[in-house]
Amino acid sequence: MKQKSHILPIIILSQFACTSTWFAGNAILESLTKKLDFGSEIISYVISSVQFGFIIGTLLFGIIMIADRFSPSKVFMVCALFAAISNLVLILPQLTVSSLLLARFSTGFFLAGIYPVGMKIAADYYEKGLGKALGFLVGALVLGTAFPFLIKGTPWVNNPNNVIMLTSVITVIGGVLLFILVPHGPFRVASSILKLDAGPKLFKNYKFRKAAFGYFGHMWELYAFWAFTPVAIQWFATQTNSTISVALWSGIVIALGGISCAFGGILSQRIGSKKVALLALTISGFLCIVSPLLFSLSLYLFLAGWCIWGIAVTADSPQFSNLVASAVAPELKGTALTLVNCIGFAITIISIQLLESLQSIIPIDLIFIPLAIGPLIGIYYLVNKKTK
Repeated sequence: MKQKSHILPIIILSQFACTSTWFAGNAILESLTKKLDFGSEIISYVISSVQFGFIIGTLLFGIIMIADRFSPSKVFMVCALFAAISNLVLILPQLTVSSLLLARFSTGFFLAGIYPVGMKIAADYYEKGLGKALGFLVGALVLGTAFPFLIKGTPWVNNPNNVIMLTSVITVIGGVLLFILVPHGPFRVASSILKLDAGPKLFKNYKFRKAAFGYFGHMWELYAFWAFTPVAIQWFATQTNSTISVALWSGIVIALGGISCAFGGILSQRIGSKKVALLALTISGFLCIVSPLLFSLSLYLFLAGWCIWGIAVTADSPQFSNLVASAVAPELKGTALTLVNCIGFAITIISIQLLESLQSIIPIDLIFIPLAIGPLIGIYYLVNKKTK
């Protein structure tokens, strides 16, 4: 069935716009801590608050099967509006630690109706070629994540409040655009009844379980790598007396992952999603292990190595989502994607807090080694045929 040419571009644009709120708070954390006299220890809590909100949101949405029982486009728009409002709380003059953490939690909660629901919408339109479509879609998510860092790293956005206002405005625009221009897809099969046992039953599906655990290994590495990339670049710049924009280079590293998601989606059409995921996990896992060596290189070689890592660490994400969606019945795709996201992001809190603890115990150049655990687990589940 031939699709209307505007569908995928609109989903991609909306996904990019709405997920820009994800790391908007992270991009201005340094400014917030100085302005409001917060201690540096607040950083990991702010990062984890978004993740925790997303986990609770995806758990709730998954249990009551929001994306499969209701119009996904409406869910996407409503959650985009509330995510934008939650994001705007960060510019309030009387911001406290409690309101900051609550605002980031709320943003993460409503992102649960954006990221996995966007993938569900794509699955409703692309029965074949879903790996390619999701490659572009998750690429948009990654670019949305990088966007706050990129604009913060440019001279024309000197006021941190501008970062928050801009990301909130484009989030609203993205949600409305998708609702107006993307109706229900031709392959959508709505669930007419609530099945509270749908989640546990999914894990009895062998193909789903392999894809899910591969994704969990990927997630152990991904968000901890993103969260501590600014820390690594700042530490390297300080140690070598280099003058570089930490925000801009952090944004570049993350944004390159968006490009690799799209390229991986195209490559999956030739070699399959499983092989793309395996290749990406192997490269990023290797870089976890040899990461201390990157800190001994010159500035531009260090940045080049980190950029390669940024490319590899995300390329497998949409392919795991394709493997998950392809392993379940059409009426459960939204629930499957939402629950896998829920567990995956719960894992990110553990790895982020681990790195936060390690940086006060060991040198920064050693803290990324434990992230190799994730790729090793992911590789195991992809290649091992005896995990039934």
